[in-house]
Parts: sequence; C-alpha cells; structure tokens
Amino acid sequence: MTDVRSTANSRVSVPAQSTGEAYIDTAAYAAALEEPQTSIRSHGYEPRGLDSIPESPMFTGRFGRMFRHAEPFIPDLGLIDRLAKEVSEPTTPGTDFDNPDFPAGYTFLGQFIDHDLTFDPVSSFERQNDPDALTDFRTPRFDLDSIYGRGPVDQPYLYDRSENGEKFRIGGHGNVADLPRDDQGVALIGDPRNDENLIVSHIQLTMLKFHNKVVDWLRRPENNVHRRAGEDTFTAAQRLVRWHYQWVALHDFLPRVVDREILDDVVIREPLVPGGMPADRARLTFFSWQNQPFMPVEFSVAAYRFGHSLVRPGYTLNPDVGFKPIFTAESAHKNPHAHLGGFRPFPDGWQIKWPLFFRIGDDAEDPQFGRKMDRFLSPPLLDLPPEQAEGINNLAKRNLLRGARLGLPSGQDTARAMGVAPLTGDGLPDPAPLWYYILREAEKTGKLGPVGGRIVAEVFAGLLSDDPASYLSTEPGWTPVLGAGPKGRFTMSDLIAFTGFAV
Repeated sequence: MTDVRSTANSRVSVPAQSTGEAYIDTAAYAAALEEPQTSIRSHGYEPRGLDSIPESPMFTGRFGRMFRHAEPFIPDLGLIDRLAKEVSEPTTPGTDFDNPDFPAGYTFLGQFIDHDLTFDPVSSFERQNDPDALTDFRTPRFDLDSIYGRGPVDQPYLYDRSENGEKFRIGGHGNVADLPRDDQGVALIGDPRNDENLIVSHIQLTMLKFHNKVVDWLRRPENNVHRRAGEDTFTAAQRLVRWHYQWVALHDFLPRVVDREILDDVVIREPLVPGGMPADRARLTFFSWQNQPFMPVEFSVAAYRFGHSLVRPGYTLNPDVGFKPIFTAESAHKNPHAHLGGFRPFPDGWQIKWPLFFRIGDDAEDPQFGRKMDRFLSPPLLDLPPEQAEGINNLAKRNLLRGARLGLPSGQDTARAMGVAPLTGDGLPDPAPLWYYILREAEKTGKLGPVGGRIVAEVFAGLLSDDPASYLSTEPGWTPVLGAGPKGRFTMSDLIAFTGFAV
C-alpha cells in the first residue's frame, strides 16, 4: 500500500509501514545527501534516531514532529540547487553584513548548545536517574553531557585523578592550553563535535575550566551554604555549572536571537504567588509531549540551523595570529595554519582572546560581530573541507536536502499551523523549505520571527521546564550566585570572566 502525496514541486511515493505510520523514504534525496560513513561528528554527521521520523500524530522516538498533522513539502532537486546557490553571501563592495548587537562568540555558543541537546551517549545525569542506563536514546536536556560525558566512573580519562576525579583534565603544549588529547591529537572530550573548529573547541575548554573553578570555589568553607543536602563537591559543582549554563541559554543567548515579543510570550518571569520573588516558567503553545520531551525535527533540521547565517567568513583568534578563514577546502591536517578548522591540537600561539568574541567588562571595546540573521551564508560554508562534510560540501544544500528527506512541512504551512499569516512576495518560493523560510522571516527584524522564534523559544523553555534537575523545574526563583555582576545577571561574558581564561 502506498500513500501518494502531491506538492507544488513534486509527487513522492511514501511506503506505508506495518505499524500504520508513514515515513518519508525517497531514494533520490537519500542518494543526493550522500551521508558520509565516518565516525567524525561534524557538519556531515546525523544523530542516531534522525533517519526515520514518525509522520503520524503519535508521540514516539527520540526525534519527533512538533506539527504532526502538517503535510510534508518535498521540493524538487532543481529548487534545492537554485536556493543553495542563491544563499551565497553577496560580494558587493561596501556591503556591511555585520550585526553590531551580536558579538561573534554567540554564534559558537549556539553551536555548543546544539551539541548538548543532540548528544547520543548516556550521560552521567542519566546514570544518576537510571542506574541501568539501558538505552542511548534519551530525552534531550540542557545538562552538559557534552562536557560531563558519562561521568568520572564510566569515563575516568576525562577527569583529573590528582584532584580525586572532581576536576576535568586540561591539556596543552608550549604556550597554549588545549583540550586533553591522545597521542594522535584526538580530543578526549564528552562530545567529539566540540572539536569541530577552534572557536567551539575553546568554548568546550572554557566550560571545562569553568567547572574546575567552581570546584575551587566550593572548597572554600564560606561557600558551603551553596551545597545541597547530600551533595559532594563534584555533584554540587556539576549542578551549579549546569544551572548557570541554563541561565545563560535562557536569559543571555535566547534574547539575542529571538524577537523579544515572542520570547516574552514563551518565557514568563513573574512571582508564582502574590508578593513572591520573580520566577521563570514556560508557556508552551505548540511543543507538547506525552511521557518525555523529544527533539522536534522542525527545530533540529530547520529552525535552529539559523546559526549558519551568523558565521563570518573568518575571524581573528588573537592579535598575533590575525585573520583566518573559518574553513577552506584545504584540510587543516595538511596545512594547520590555513584556517580555523578543528579536529587537531591547537597550533602554538593560537590561544583565543575572548574579548575579541564577547564584551567582557563594562568598558570593553567592541569584539568581532556575527553576521546579520538573513538568508545568506558565508562562502566557506558553501565549500566545506573533507573532514567537515564528505560528499556534498555545500552546507545550504545539505540543510535543504535533509529537510526534504525528512518531509518537513513548508514554511508557509507551518505559519498557517501557528495561526500566523505566511510571508509573501520578494521572490520567496511558495511553498518554501522551512529552513529557508525561517531565514527569510528573520530578515524582517534581524531576529527569529513568528515561526522560527516560536519554535526555538518553545523548545528551549519546554526542555528546561520538563527536566527534573534543571533550575527551572527544581527552583524556578533561583538566580546565579557566581560572577561579579548584579544579582540576577549572568552572561557568557561573566562566565568567561569567572574562569579568568583567555581574557
């Protein structure tokens, strides 16, 4: 039995499954994507569970659908090729693509968050709640699996034995601190993807150092008040690191990428009882689940890939190194000084200077800025090196093909499902692939709009609200206790300043 679906651009046969659920299974898109057979988790890597997403209204799987009744839009390969070419950032002289309200470091903080939410192996958090940990397909959470891995018992090589396993190992050579690595230069970290480029590698390293600094802070007798009953030093540090990170994600990163009116409708900060202290809570309209939250493909394959439009062609890592492309087609293993690609030890002298990426301190000079949020991608992302994407090296085309293969609804149909008037005109295809539509929507205000902003904000808030160990679930009136800023303020800049690393 076959369900034949017709769209404006194609006619696709969808084999019916024995379970009664329909799956998009189009050989043309699977072959076109050419998923690489590699263990390196980079732009070419597809998380397990993303290859077959239920299309029915059932709530199943680690990945699922936010808009379960929306018809899939399967654009033809001609439209995909055309859009993949059109998104190349114009080279018109004098054109300014920078966003002065978006320090460049937040682009890579967003990448770090993505890796945390789509992590595969069973984490130390899960082992605390499920001692048997019989499955790898777990609920996505803001729990920093990407740094803690499965914890000091299961992955002791991540931790410093001389510190009783309470701190992370830090690597380095010459004049640079580095991620801990084996004798072949492979990073010994909870998630290999966080060594994909030298900037996200430095965020991973900063988070390791943040945990270690929190351990030192908790060892001072005057800070025992911040431990909870039964917590040892490692557990208390892990909780505080996670809660401060969750605060940064919700109150620092999210307001920089989502339209404020949309965000204020999803994340509510007000007293839970009359006269009480302000507390955070989530108000969700479209993201719902039965037993455990899942990762919506509308988020992971479309909305959250807005970050690709924020990437600059290159960055100045520190004043001595100067400007380097984020990637070139040449492998960094063949020419380690050609670009900022990762999966290799930091070159000598290539320690990041965070004030070039975040405003650190009240009188800080302007850092480098991210690109404006729009339909355009920097040229290096359209010609990725082999270690980043085998097969198709155009990141825009990969995004569009994956959305087609997974049968995402069009941007216009998603807007209608939300009760929002769809965008029209200005050359926008109708229907348009969801990822492309969300970028076009963001061009209106410079931030994620009614479709993209709602998806991203609800997934962030929903995952935090359902996590039984998050501050939003456990203690919604909590405010950060680290850093020198005023009470209730804690940003990524404050986190970096607390570590004292690379400032």
